[in-house]
Amino acid sequence: MTIRKDLNGSKKPIRVLITAPKYIIGGHNQQAADLIANLRRDHGVDAALQPIDPILPRPFRIRYVRTVLKLIWYTAQLLVRVPKYDVVQAYSAGMTSYLFSTLPALFAARLWRRPFLLYYADGRLSEHLASSRIAVPTMRMATVIVGASPHIRVVMAEHRLNARVIPTAVNRAIRYRARRNLQPRLMTNRLLEPLYNHPCIFRAFARVQQKYPDAELVVGNEGFLRASLEKLARDMGLRNCRFTGVLPIEEVPNVYDAAEIYLTSPNVDCSPASILESFQAGLPVIATRAGGLPYMIDDGRTGLLVNIDDDRAMAECAIRLLEDPDLVERMTAAARAEAPQYFWDHIAASWNQLYEETLAAPRAASRYNLA
Repeated sequence: MTIRKDLNGSKKPIRVLITAPKYIIGGHNQQAADLIANLRRDHGVDAALQPIDPILPRPFRIRYVRTVLKLIWYTAQLLVRVPKYDVVQAYSAGMTSYLFSTLPALFAARLWRRPFLLYYADGRLSEHLASSRIAVPTMRMATVIVGASPHIRVVMAEHRLNARVIPTAVNRAIRYRARRNLQPRLMTNRLLEPLYNHPCIFRAFARVQQKYPDAELVVGNEGFLRASLEKLARDMGLRNCRFTGVLPIEEVPNVYDAAEIYLTSPNVDCSPASILESFQAGLPVIATRAGGLPYMIDDGRTGLLVNIDDDRAMAECAIRLLEDPDLVERMTAAARAEAPQYFWDHIAASWNQLYEETLAAPRAASRYNLA
């Protein structure tokens, strides 16, 4: 059990307040919820969630007014809750989210003299740091910066910011199925938003269907582009293209189990859990060389990488997998061997160790009131 000592020398669990989405669809909400559950169960950490996306009563759901009221409510909650915890940890995206979600948590932690752990997991980091005058100065105010991939650490170093790496975790409930002779059943499972460039996947799928007319594509997840992407699929004449929306978490393993090839074509990215889920499932991966993906995928060994927006290369890789069972067998076995390092027992233990180091460090002890 992770412990701290109060002023009387009594041992108590470390208390960690984690700010992250609760209702917004995306990777951060599930990762934060799973981290809290694992910390409480396996390490005795008194971890709790502070949602960055409160749901307001219907009369207050007016555009712009809603944004201001949510910010006020979120900030007020931080001011009340932060002094009850020993460490504040923020799941941070970039751009506007950093401004309205991460900075209030940072300033509340500074006000109450609590260590602040900035967990940055957004592939747009380079753009964020280049476009914001306050990003670098405020990041330097964090006690520790943690990146979700080595890519984040490299970009931070370019701006003289030090970052540790604790990767995204994979759900061990994803079932493994050995694959060799593949059927043309493709899938993708990213938010339906512009940075994930689903049209590239559609164009690649159209090329695959020219050779394999019965090929299938399952498009998982949700997003504000869903209607336009469904229209695009119809306009392109794609057959056997199915949008699932967001499925209950217990059904997700079935989708991975049924598929034969995983496609993802982001223009920017960090360390998506869907790649790790594919590794765990034995599902061969084709991805673009975006952000942190080349750090996750060893091209030709654990997956196949193509240039950004290159639908021809993506289709050629898919056809190659359909026609080369030896490659499929070698690649999926190597990828599955990578998966255990991303299991929650390792990831939660890394966070637990970081909390202990942060609270034990002389700098933290002298700078913050940790009683």
